[in-house]
Amino acid sequence: MKRKVAVFTGTRAEYGLLYWLMKDIQASQVLELQVIVSGMHLSPEFGETWKVIDSDGFGIDAKVEMLLSSDSDVGVVKSMGLGILGFADALDRLRPDVLVVLGDRFEALAIVQSALVMKIPVAHLHGGEITEGAYDDAIRHAITKMSYLHFVAADAYRQRVIQMGESPERVFNVGAVGLDHLLRSERMSRAELSESLDFVLDSPFLLVTYHPVTLAEEDPVASFEALLCALDRFPEYKVIITYPNADNGGRAIIPLLEAYAQQTPERVKAIPSLGFKRYLSAVALADAVVGNSSSGIIEVPAFAVPTVNIGARQDGRLAAESILHCKAQADAIEGTLREALSEEFAEVCKRAVNPYGAGNASHSIASVLERFDMNPNKSFQDLV
Repeated sequence: MKRKVAVFTGTRAEYGLLYWLMKDIQASQVLELQVIVSGMHLSPEFGETWKVIDSDGFGIDAKVEMLLSSDSDVGVVKSMGLGILGFADALDRLRPDVLVVLGDRFEALAIVQSALVMKIPVAHLHGGEITEGAYDDAIRHAITKMSYLHFVAADAYRQRVIQMGESPERVFNVGAVGLDHLLRSERMSRAELSESLDFVLDSPFLLVTYHPVTLAEEDPVASFEALLCALDRFPEYKVIITYPNADNGGRAIIPLLEAYAQQTPERVKAIPSLGFKRYLSAVALADAVVGNSSSGIIEVPAFAVPTVNIGARQDGRLAAESILHCKAQADAIEGTLREALSEEFAEVCKRAVNPYGAGNASHSIASVLERFDMNPNKSFQDLV
């Protein structure tokens, strides 16, 4: 009998990172893939990206509605409560041998809590990392303590997970799973990307994603307006800008970016979700990636493309030389972006070493899932 591996995804970005792992589980002679979809995937407001999962050839075994049309802190907490109710039913019906989750989102926390109580072992990807500007930081560490297997992206993160009391034999440094796209995914040409977006990319362009900062003192509207002000100082560059995540404060940003795009539709393209193929194609072709997404820290350096990381959201992450950090202020963003676009910094990007691996994580993870004995019980490992 095959080992049932349930993979959970609640956001478009997370699914893009999990894609090749899901393909490898699907192709395994030992594993049976189950797919649980929730959160932003099921929301028309964020593009109903569950349809992409379906069109990619993955059967969706459970859809769990949980996302309220509210981005207040109370609304997020209530969404988590709805999620737990739905995940209890889904996990009871599917009864996987192991649940795979990635990262630090509140949707993931909800399903991991359910799995813990239901004695379903959890395999966690991207534990041990630090993002001091978001409550995701505490969520990530909480998921670590509720998980049995750990697949981390760098040795420093492996040591941190072990420091949290996890047995070294259950903590695997496989690199960042999203980098598998570098070796395994086809990318679109500039012409193909332009046609797909219905947006003419006949000049240099910037790829922009800004998410609310949920813990630090960084007002999402004021910070996003500062970003737009800075972008106005680069009229020779076109802009592709994606929607924020469904964090508290995120919905206040959406009308601002839509209004910004409508002012100059020939220069700015706003889109709820690019999907991983268009996103990675855009990264490879962009002159810089601007915002505060974790992708700008983890995946973008592998393309030798500069990242301008704004504000406190990603504070604490390992970062390649190709990443420049700045405050969420218009002048600071402008100055940092000008440095990122310089010929001198292009040379820095070419030689930058990405600390998150080389792009072979999915095979390694699937191999461990095939052979490792699963047990929801574990002992705290004291440091010697």
